[in-house]
Amino acid sequence: MSVKITFYGHSTFMIESDDIKILIDPFFDENPMCHVKAEEVEADYILVSHGHFDHIADAASIAKRTGAQVISNFEIVSWLGNQGVENGHPLHIGGGNQFKFGRCKMTIAHHGSMLPDGSYGGNPGGFLLKLNNGKTIYYSGDTGLTYDMKWLADDDVDVALLCVGDNFTMGPDDAIKAVKLIQPKVVVPDHYNTWPYIEIDVDAFAQRVVSETEATCKVMQSGEILELD
Repeated sequence: MSVKITFYGHSTFMIESDDIKILIDPFFDENPMCHVKAEEVEADYILVSHGHFDHIADAASIAKRTGAQVISNFEIVSWLGNQGVENGHPLHIGGGNQFKFGRCKMTIAHHGSMLPDGSYGGNPGGFLLKLNNGKTIYYSGDTGLTYDMKWLADDDVDVALLCVGDNFTMGPDDAIKAVKLIQPKVVVPDHYNTWPYIEIDVDAFAQRVVSETEATCKVMQSGEILELD
């Protein structure tokens, strides 16, 4: 079966594989790039990379309504549990687990993770998903460039969902370096143009991916779907 990746703007994605919906960093209601509301979204799993509001804002409401299992670091799973989220699975950097959709490993991210109420959010991370149908997807979360990304080349990444907006994360120059380290087949940029701090020329970045690396680049609009055969 094919894999469908839906982009909802900023850093929010839905991955559908084997009729399982995997929601990443749910940020809907206050997301100026998204025209879908949290109450409209269904999910079987919710992955939260770190505690910042633009990645976790709608996690609790969606998890409680749908019963989705939240996968994140121990601190975030515990924090969401205190908000009534009963179905959580804690991971930590370098650790992984087998789920119904495949294996999920939490990867290094250089960033922060304070939760919206000021609580400690543990270490930020990204996710490496090895889906049951053989596709591999890497989601960087919010991160600066790290040479540890080189190890991801061994995982034959089909799609890399990479932050590129600069200021708070990698900018275009470092994201190009990341692509060269990871060696994915396809790059999908995220975390850009939501607010003035992270405005970039994303089309210029996409052209650089094609001209400077072996990957292709898919710039997605909110609501657009990328299908992997």
